[in-house]
Amino acid sequence: MRRLFPVTYETAAQAPGGSAGADGTPGRRGAGAVAGDASADREWSLADLAAAYAYPEPAPGTGARRPWLRANMVSTLDGAAQHEGHSQPISNAADMRIFGTLRALADVIVVGAETVRQEGYRPARARAEFAAVRQTAGQGPAPAIAVVTAGLELDFSLPLFTSPQVPTLILTGAAAAPDRVAAAEKAGARVVVAGEGVGVDPARAVRALAGLGHTRLLTEGGPRLLGQLVAAEVLDELCLTLSPMLSAGDAQRIAGGPSVAVPRRFELVSLLEEEGFLFSRYRRS
Repeated sequence: MRRLFPVTYETAAQAPGGSAGADGTPGRRGAGAVAGDASADREWSLADLAAAYAYPEPAPGTGARRPWLRANMVSTLDGAAQHEGHSQPISNAADMRIFGTLRALADVIVVGAETVRQEGYRPARARAEFAAVRQTAGQGPAPAIAVVTAGLELDFSLPLFTSPQVPTLILTGAAAAPDRVAAAEKAGARVVVAGEGVGVDPARAVRALAGLGHTRLLTEGGPRLLGQLVAAEVLDELCLTLSPMLSAGDAQRIAGGPSVAVPRRFELVSLLEEEGFLFSRYRRS
């Protein structure tokens, strides 16, 4: 894996025929330059990835961490977020390492009910490689899963509900069917009201999760949920993997639903590459 942006001494040195000057700006390769071929591609450790994808720290002197919602999605070159209903066929090993890292850094993973059904979601697990990082950050051994659902049409016999390390959360509206709420609670899930009707208000969901101590938020979609988060202007960051594949067909984009009145502007903060896959981070500008 190599870093393409931001340009630093290391990335400048990686460029063919280039090296970095003392101030970090690209320069011509000289006798003392770093050889591009020697450092252009290396296996990033999980610690490297954790540092590269760290959540923003609280403002100095405040001590308070505001909620930060990031999304992690993958897309083909022609805009497909899935192939035959699943994201795995358009992913690769590096993408899965980043997927696991983002999960390990989060307090809670927010996901739509349809994605739970299609992808066969399981509870997040504790990973020994990230135990020290999570302990230092004041986090438990594993993130919780929060399922956004209006109808609670979920199979509560699945491991996501029966055997998580951290009780699964259900985000729903105040008008949700009482029998479905009772079924969720009987299965061990914690039901959190985040809307006045049957649906969920994204801004209220973020506040509710923060009220439970979950300020490092990660969503893995699906596209309908991500579209709702974008429209509500609660998304702070998008981690997007661009897969070097073409799929055609009529697969969903990474975000669906009604369009916004004015496109939201995000700025590029990081770009990594491995095997033709591009791993980008964009933050709301």
